[in-house]
Amino acid sequence: MNETQFWTFFFIILTFGIYIIIAWRSRVKETKEFYVASQGVPTLANGAAVAADWMSAASFIGMAGLIAFLGSDGSVYLMGWTGGYVLLALLLAPYLRKWGKFTVPEFVGDRYSESVRIVAAVAAIVVSFTYVVGQMAGGGIVFSRFLGLSIEWGVVLVAVVIFIYAVLGGMKGITYTQVAQYTVLIIAYLIPAFAVAYQTTGIPVPQISYGQILAELDSLSVEFGLNEFTEAFSGRAGGQIDVFLVTLSLMLGTAGLPHVIIRFYTTKTVRGARYSAFWALFFISLLYLTAPAVGAFTKLNLLQGVQGQAPDNLPDWINTWAPTGLVTVNDDVETIGTVSNIATSGADLIVNNDILVLASPEIGGLPAPIVG
Repeated sequence: MNETQFWTFFFIILTFGIYIIIAWRSRVKETKEFYVASQGVPTLANGAAVAADWMSAASFIGMAGLIAFLGSDGSVYLMGWTGGYVLLALLLAPYLRKWGKFTVPEFVGDRYSESVRIVAAVAAIVVSFTYVVGQMAGGGIVFSRFLGLSIEWGVVLVAVVIFIYAVLGGMKGITYTQVAQYTVLIIAYLIPAFAVAYQTTGIPVPQISYGQILAELDSLSVEFGLNEFTEAFSGRAGGQIDVFLVTLSLMLGTAGLPHVIIRFYTTKTVRGARYSAFWALFFISLLYLTAPAVGAFTKLNLLQGVQGQAPDNLPDWINTWAPTGLVTVNDDVETIGTVSNIATSGADLIVNNDILVLASPEIGGLPAPIVG
């Protein structure tokens, strides 16, 4: 076992131990506890739990990677997902909480009709299933890289863990577990970001220091056949209208996510539902304001690391991630001349954008405890 593996297992055992203890101590016996945590969750805790819900595979793992390759166009995800919470806080959360039902289909059925309730139930199932596929894939990537499992078995392990938490504690157990998870997630996201920013620019505040590297990043991006990081609408045929419509779609989609909406049933009061949305936005913003910096610094370190290098002389992190199938190198070229995140692009080096956040400390050459 190397040093990185040691620290990885150390943190996994430590954090999972905390989660399991919380889930066990929060186990429930009543229906109201199982579905809405007896509507007794404090506002601050509920906000952190909502943030942890949202900072899952899509936000924590995928967003900075998308921004790294999309550049400024990646802002649609920042605006759309945060804007969705504004809609939720103003137009949905307080009214759903006031009605006092356990689920959205129940609310719709009482407010309108049973036939509409059936439509709402089917929509909730379809949306949830589609959403869960992405989260499970993200979990599979994590376990595949750090525990040496195949992605398929990683997905199975994730499903088992989630099942145990849900059955033990229901919404109450999951809520308080997610408060702990938010703390772990944001620390794990910010520490490498601060470290890479300080290493690269001498300023340990990534949200402002990444502006110093954009000119060099634009130049390197063009050299490797990519669009400039700062060029607006470069990857969108529809231009400005495309960005507007995608942002709007993400806002409406976020406001309607069943597993997020039900969080606002768990607060003590209607006013608490509003403040939960405020705290959720605050906690999420800590990650969302950092994601563009993580994407920029990671992409810069990636391109600098492979510039002028032969396929057999690439940085160690590429060999480490290669077994997951998410990094592909063309061995038939003398030096790496093109880089892409698209598997069918034919580039000399293909890096799946979903690994960039997890690989960022390794790409930046940070020590093993931070990688862990």
